[in-house]
Parts: sequence; structure tokens; C-alpha cells
Amino acid sequence: MGGMETTARGRPRSFDRDAALDQAIRLFWSNGYEATSIRDLSTCMGIGMPSLYNTFGDKQTLFAEAVQVYEREYGGFIEAALSEEPTATAAAIRILTEAPRRYTRRGLPHGCLIVSGDGGTNDETVRQALQRVRDHKTAQVSEKIEGDIATGALPADTDAAGLAGFTMAVLDGLAQRARNGGTRAELTGIANVAIGAWRS
Repeated sequence: MGGMETTARGRPRSFDRDAALDQAIRLFWSNGYEATSIRDLSTCMGIGMPSLYNTFGDKQTLFAEAVQVYEREYGGFIEAALSEEPTATAAAIRILTEAPRRYTRRGLPHGCLIVSGDGGTNDETVRQALQRVRDHKTAQVSEKIEGDIATGALPADTDAAGLAGFTMAVLDGLAQRARNGGTRAELTGIANVAIGAWRS
């Protein structure tokens, strides 16, 4: 029994690691990596700085875990559309239709941690980690488009990389607009223009 008390030393007995991590995710999501201090994290997570380091590691390590859990708990809509929709066009329309709602959810920070979490940072590890996530998503969209070109669902002269890049650039723009106070209706109007490009 004594072992249980030892592992809990330095933090409340009721400490909930997942709940604390969720608070960190929301803070990084709101402020980005660079503007979030360890002191800010300690305060919002409700644990002292020594306990924070012991439980989650340094800020960079905590951010990496936050991004991973964010993707699982708050993201994933791009991957879901790509795997569930039969064509790239259907997937892209679903992604662009869902994005305005995703980026303006009530009770959550607006925008997207993956899009803006590394804004303003000179930390190459953080920047490269998020860029890898963004590049992977773009590659997934491009692969779906290439599959449709191969089956004839899209014209043979379709620029898969260009169309995937365009779609992801629109999503990035929607996420940034949401962060800057854009309404869901405004974001939907922008998304509808991009949907029109897919349908033409």
C-alpha cells in the first residue's frame, strides 16, 4: 500500500493525468507552443512545476504528447473522410463541409492546433514535427486523388499534388480565420467556394 502513496507524492491524490493533459492541449491550441510557458501550463493543469516535469517531461515533450492526443480526441476528420468516402471528390467535399464546424466548436479554442501550434516559434523540433503531420495529411489527400485518376473518376490531366495542396491551403486558411474571429457562416462561405472548385 505504501507504494501507492510514494507514486502520488507531490501532487493531489485525485490527480487525473488525462484531464490535466486535456487542459494543456487546450492551452497550446489557444496560444501556440511559443506563447505558452511552463508556468502557464502548471497553473492551467493544476499541478506544481516539479510534478509537471516528473509526469509529462519538458515543454517540448508535453507538446508532442498534446499533439498526438489532440489528433485522436479532437482531430481525425480528414482521415475519416478519406477512408470512408468512395472518391476523392466526396472526401474533399465532406472535409470542406465539416471544417467550419470543426474550427468553431463551442467551448473549445477556435482553429486547429496542427495548423497554428508552431506559429512564432524558432524551435526546429516543434516546427518539423507539425510540418510532418501537415505534409502527411496533404500526401493522404494526394494519394486519394491519384487513385481516382487511375480509375477514371477524375480526368487524367488532374494535378494531384496541386489539388491536394489547394485543399489543405483552404483548410489552413479556414483554421486561421476561425482563430482570428471568423464566424462559422463566414468560414462556410469560403469553404463553399473551394467545394465549387472541386465540383467544376
